[in-house]
Amino acid sequence: MKIGVALSGGLDSLACLVMLKEQEYDLLPLHALFYPHQDRHLVQSLREICTSLGTSLHVKDLQHEFATQVINPFVRDYLHGLTPNPCARCNRSIKFGLLLDLAMELGASALATGHYARKISLGLSGPILMRARDLGKDQSYFLSLVPAAGLARAVFPMQDQYKSLMKKFLENRNITPPAREESNEVCFIPGDYRDFIAGRLKNGPCTRPGPIVDSSGNILGRHQGLWRYTLGQRRGLGIACRHPLYVLRKELSSGTLVVGPREELGVQGFEAGQINILEHPEQWPDLVLVQTRYRQKARPAEVEIQRGRMYVRFKDRPGLPVPGQVAVVYSLQGQVLAGGIIK
Repeated sequence: MKIGVALSGGLDSLACLVMLKEQEYDLLPLHALFYPHQDRHLVQSLREICTSLGTSLHVKDLQHEFATQVINPFVRDYLHGLTPNPCARCNRSIKFGLLLDLAMELGASALATGHYARKISLGLSGPILMRARDLGKDQSYFLSLVPAAGLARAVFPMQDQYKSLMKKFLENRNITPPAREESNEVCFIPGDYRDFIAGRLKNGPCTRPGPIVDSSGNILGRHQGLWRYTLGQRRGLGIACRHPLYVLRKELSSGTLVVGPREELGVQGFEAGQINILEHPEQWPDLVLVQTRYRQKARPAEVEIQRGRMYVRFKDRPGLPVPGQVAVVYSLQGQVLAGGIIK
């Protein structure tokens, strides 16, 4: 069985390559060029590592495709007042889309990545995607939009591993990751994302300055473009007030930013589109949990799917779903049941 291995040059992807090599799989290392400012020495370092492991690196230029399918939609979503999740989009259309297709064209039957997530077997509706053993690093949230066909050919060597052990794992084999330390920021933006977007936004309702008001309509200040703010944001509002204020909503039609105290923050329910169902709703347990941000605890909710839309209502206190982010439905055991984009 030949397995393609997506190599970024970081610790996790290299650990995957080594683990699979030690399990004596026939490997096809793949490195994609996504953006112009990538380290020019990285590819050569990856070639040398692959050679030392007895395999050869394949490099594919996907800069145009990445810009079209990830970067441009990322900027466009901000222009429309959303807070997008480019990682989830990339996993769906690039890694388990174009890169998986390339791996199969070159003779591989599956694609391995450094994601911390589990795929344990095939369910009634296709592959079962679960949270990783290392819950602190679990990335099933970002994989929730990958269709079942892509997940069926996915291999996650990190599913039972712990992030804290991977550096030592590679050191014991004299392998040093050539990529810079991983960042929690957007991978294709080398600096502040606001500077990146500001240089690409065209004039629109979210780019023009406008009023900052409270929920009663009282003007508290001015903002410099709605795209610079996200729901629930507290810092950087530029308003002097005795009590902390949070972004409650963005009114695109009038270009108004509405803020208020914490007690006014949150909604009881929301709608999501671009639904990816990984387990048929008829097979869902009676109690499901919904997570609307990566670093957020999943919470009990009622979920209904109708005509390609997902309607979620939290069972306890109001939540803070941010339009453009991903909403993932989990079982209590950590199975991903469905994912969608918050509207």
